[in-house]
Amino acid sequence: MAEEIIIVQGTGVLAGEVPVSGAKNSALKLMAASLLGGGTTAIHNVPLISDIAIMSEVLRCLNARVEREGHTLVVDTGSVDKWETPYELVSKMRASIAVLGPLIGRFGQARVAMPGGCQIGARKIDMHLVGLEALGVEFVVDHGFLEATTPHGLAGAHVVLDFPSVGATENLLMAAVAAEGTTTVENAAREPEIVDLANMLNAMGARVSGGGSSFIEVEGVPVESLHPCEHTTVGDRIEAGTFLTGGALMGGPVTVRGIDPSYLRMALMKLEAMGCDVQAGADCITVRREGPLAPIDLQTLPHPGFPTDLQAQFMLLAARAEGTSVITENVFENRFMFASELMRMGADIVIEDHHALVRGVDGLQGADVSSTDLRAGAALVLAGVSAEGETRVHDIRHIDRGYEDYVGKLRLLGADVERAVADDALPAC
Repeated sequence: MAEEIIIVQGTGVLAGEVPVSGAKNSALKLMAASLLGGGTTAIHNVPLISDIAIMSEVLRCLNARVEREGHTLVVDTGSVDKWETPYELVSKMRASIAVLGPLIGRFGQARVAMPGGCQIGARKIDMHLVGLEALGVEFVVDHGFLEATTPHGLAGAHVVLDFPSVGATENLLMAAVAAEGTTTVENAAREPEIVDLANMLNAMGARVSGGGSSFIEVEGVPVESLHPCEHTTVGDRIEAGTFLTGGALMGGPVTVRGIDPSYLRMALMKLEAMGCDVQAGADCITVRREGPLAPIDLQTLPHPGFPTDLQAQFMLLAARAEGTSVITENVFENRFMFASELMRMGADIVIEDHHALVRGVDGLQGADVSSTDLRAGAALVLAGVSAEGETRVHDIRHIDRGYEDYVGKLRLLGADVERAVADDALPAC
């Protein structure tokens, strides 16, 4: 099969206004949560991306009916009578593990293939299992599958997470809503997507309080009392942050609309520290820059710290800053794979363990580069817009996992970028 690539002409132009899609990392978990409702749930503002298509197939394999009407997904889980997800689908996307919690909550059992996804680190699911075990779940690993049972039922418990894992927090919430008694989760993840999930669960009849804080309490209810609902997905803060870094890189102004600025507080502070002018409204953010980019010291941390999903985009900014920046990756150990691709375009980066020393250069040059993961791919396209000459970005399936019509939105901002089929003929020797 011929490879599809993104071809970018380095015009240095990116300005205007762009709409932000619904959050990928929220919509996927909302789809999983619909399993608890046992009926027809409507989820609005769902992005048109490949990860959503994969999760739709996961639900269909459980006998759910999933239909899309524009940016609304209608999910009917009334006929779901299976609790096993196939390896062929789950191995393509790590977020598929999110069905574990709701299947346990609804049926008291689950058989879920071990997850896959971007190659940016181990991302073990140990915390998911330890937390669920505290609720009375027993696990057996069988030929690449997790088999979960609840021989004595689900019972509320006090769970302390070693790390504020988003996935572990979400799976715990979706199982705990159907447990007998009260569950408390200490050191819970605080991301806006957790708040979105808690709001949807409450709309379904659950009793979740404390979403967005490090201490969440869940009063269990009988699973039969949970019902379908209608819910709107929050805006995607990472997509918004990606376009804003593009505006900072090229000067802008770039405005993103459909996002709560509070979701990006730390990233916006870093943009200001680098010399950008940032203006925030009720549901929009504008970034512009007239002077040079200043170097930064940046560390990725769980929310409300700096998001690891924006690290590659800010490494790109640091590569063009006047001075030396230090970027520390504390979340995913392999996220610096992006650096080697950016160096092909002329960036000056030295990696030492989980630190990157980035010395700013006067300009980047177009080159053939490959998306090492979802966010790196998006950043490489932005690098191509700012670079001299033509850049060809390969492995763009990663970008399609999380950005709806990325090329179309960049063109809306004036970039000279297009999707094309690569000429796969071998070069003459």
